[in-house]
Amino acid sequence: MADGKKIICVNKKARYDYQLLETYEAGLSLLGTEVKSLREGRANLIDSYAEIKGNEIFLINTHISQYPQANQFNHDPLRERKLLLHKKEISRLIGKVKERGLTLIPLTLYFLRGNAKIELALAKGKKSYDKREDIKKQTARREIEREMKDRLR
Repeated sequence: MADGKKIICVNKKARYDYQLLETYEAGLSLLGTEVKSLREGRANLIDSYAEIKGNEIFLINTHISQYPQANQFNHDPLRERKLLLHKKEISRLIGKVKERGLTLIPLTLYFLRGNAKIELALAKGKKSYDKREDIKKQTARREIEREMKDRLR
């Protein structure tokens, strides 16, 4: 809980599958049962993305589990959720997504001072050889750290 942030879930696969160019923080338009379910940490960002419809941005395929105590007043777990951004940010994102063929990927879902927020990234898909290169760099970095740790003993 650094800086009043309570992290609900993280999309770990996003950093592996995409090259992240810019990040944005957006609010979420949620129902009451969704907020209660998020407070219990029952959400999943895998395979989710943001899509532009008109002059609005929606979060697609994000799974927020049903709240067990809500009974008949529950929400649809995979419904589209509207993202709350400033008009300038939305118009900038619309231009970049249409112009360059980039996508909007959610990275982190969290509460900030009681409000549900999501960190979005403007991303470009990685090729398989890019992924292999990242794995090589990561293993080399780990080996160097291991050697340095052994030398300091």
